[in-house]
Amino acid sequence: MEGIMTILSKIQAFVWGPPTLVLLIGTGLYFTVKLKGLQITKFGRALKSIFEKEEGESGSGDVSAFATLCTTLAADIGTGSIVGVATALRVGGPGAMFWMWMSALFGMTTKYAESLLAVKYRVTDENGQMAGGPMFYIENGMGKKFTWLAKLFAIFGIFTALLGCGTFPQVNAITESVNTAFHIPVIVTGIVVTVMVTFVILGGIQSISKVAQFVVPIMALTFIGGSVLILCLNAPALPSAFSHIFHDAFSAQSMLGGAAGTAVISLMTTIRTGVARGVYTNEAGLGSSAIVAAAAKTNSCVRQGLISMTSVFFTTIVTCSMTGLVIISSGLLDNTALDGSPLATTAYNMNLPWNIGMYVLAIAIVFFSFTTILGWSYYGERCLVYLTGTTKWNKAFKVVYIAAIAVAPFLTLEPIWLLADITNALMIIPNLIALLALRKVVVGETKDYFAKLK
Repeated sequence: MEGIMTILSKIQAFVWGPPTLVLLIGTGLYFTVKLKGLQITKFGRALKSIFEKEEGESGSGDVSAFATLCTTLAADIGTGSIVGVATALRVGGPGAMFWMWMSALFGMTTKYAESLLAVKYRVTDENGQMAGGPMFYIENGMGKKFTWLAKLFAIFGIFTALLGCGTFPQVNAITESVNTAFHIPVIVTGIVVTVMVTFVILGGIQSISKVAQFVVPIMALTFIGGSVLILCLNAPALPSAFSHIFHDAFSAQSMLGGAAGTAVISLMTTIRTGVARGVYTNEAGLGSSAIVAAAAKTNSCVRQGLISMTSVFFTTIVTCSMTGLVIISSGLLDNTALDGSPLATTAYNMNLPWNIGMYVLAIAIVFFSFTTILGWSYYGERCLVYLTGTTKWNKAFKVVYIAAIAVAPFLTLEPIWLLADITNALMIIPNLIALLALRKVVVGETKDYFAKLK
């Protein structure tokens, strides 16, 4: 096992090395400049579009724009928003939180571009459902000669759904948190989760989106409400928490030992951990959210891009910040060796009576992770449809997906997160190549849309 861990660690460090970081942040920075800070200047318009019914919206697509946003959030706001943040802070220090924010700020325009292209180049499959995402805008936008790149993305997408974001980390987090808070055996929770997921995903995107629309607002408000209460009770520690975040983002002196070479390595670890975990939580640059954006009932690719863009804000800037600030302000990073779920649970318990924090966190993890499992089942399925050119293999995929969920409770945490990071990076590379290749389409569609609004 130790040898496998060493290999996974080296692969993770390689795929999340400087080239990937530069490509990821650079793409977001490029679109931020070319679109004139659209994630800030048009954020109000984006929020308004979520609840504003588009004229003729019912004429195309499978689910409403609001449903696609909830499904995106369902897949994004998973265990990474709690356990993933705790792990990132332990590995990269408080400074990792800053780089999560940076990945989100620039990632908003990246996700905007992904979703815009997904709607523009979407097609209808043999069952009359919308099919879209990176594999389709690579082939239909860049041209047939790049079909190999589209297939590569689809293959990586299936692996990520089965081995990365979709299954192992989510189920592991659910079983561990429920066992800690309610002392329910892991195997019992695993069986319940497997059965519930089976019932929902067999119903397809309509079933998944209905569950997401109901669960996501409730789970987000409950978790954020509990986090805000803790932060209010622990308000005197917040200035110091922010100071640690901004100081450690650029200076890893506290983790050094004095050597200049070690300083560079330590700072790179902070940046890599923050950006990687930020992408894991908001999926900007991954291309996965574009798959569900393509199913939206809309006649405007720009409007859907704006709506999808807000998911990054809600996921990382709001939800992940709650977890990060609670943990950093607790002081546990300096005083304990706790990691992952135990670190987050202890931090949430510190300022609330009767271990309420533990129960709030456990319930949040259950809902967050469960909805992520549902969202990624759809992503993986759509990737398979692209690869095979037919929907007849969908049931077989769902069976394999459910089997992966069934075995997930019995796997250990560290290799799970390493595997998730690796599969994420493999999806990012072909997707960002496509975004940069189609950058003029994104900029042109955006200019035309806002010119018409004026």
